[in-house]
Amino acid sequence: MTSQVLTPIRSTASDSTSTVAVLENVKLPYQVDHQVELLHLRAEVEALLQQLQTLKQQRLVSEQDASDC
Repeated sequence: MTSQVLTPIRSTASDSTSTVAVLENVKLPYQVDHQVELLHLRAEVEALLQQLQTLKQQRLVSEQDASDC
């Protein structure tokens, strides 16, 4: 297989609560199936980081509520 150009997604934080996906045309030195797997893993990492950020925010709110009582 030869390597082809795919359009990966790079995330940049526009503020502390949202993430903006920026498309970039980049020639990656991987075979197509590896590029697809890499993109899926990146998307999964982004989703997990978003979940972590949400959980941290919820914990902070809970701690603030508990300290107000």
